[in-house]
Amino acid sequence: MDVDGVLTDGTVTIASDGTESKNFSILDGMGIVRLRQAGVAVAWISGRASGATTVRATELRVPHVIQGRTDKLMALQELASQLRLAAPQVCYMGDDDIDAPAIAWAGVGVAPVGSMPAARKAARYAPARPAGRGAVREVCEHILASRGQ
Repeated sequence: MDVDGVLTDGTVTIASDGTESKNFSILDGMGIVRLRQAGVAVAWISGRASGATTVRATELRVPHVIQGRTDKLMALQELASQLRLAAPQVCYMGDDDIDAPAIAWAGVGVAPVGSMPAARKAARYAPARPAGRGAVREVCEHILASRGQ
């Protein structure tokens, strides 16, 4: 999944000293932990590098964190190849134009409420909860339910 606008509400706070902060949902974090515990590969692909993203990924033990890659489709396909996954086995969640090709390629493409039109058009599913406020958890619950967990 993308990070900004999916795991967060898309807002980045930058202080005058250059430090940044983001708000991540605890609900989403629990969904990610449950996926990981169920043996589902979890990955974050972000167009921008961020220390806050690295810290949160470390807390949640997200094993695949790709930052600074704006070609999300290429990054996703490379990762899927490494994990020996075909497109139908992949769920990708994104919110912006640069996510749209990855959303369309994935077997299950997701765009949260408020996503840009290209992402919404490419998606097959839109969670009811907004980005940064449980949208990821909703998708995690669907994945677990589809696996009978």
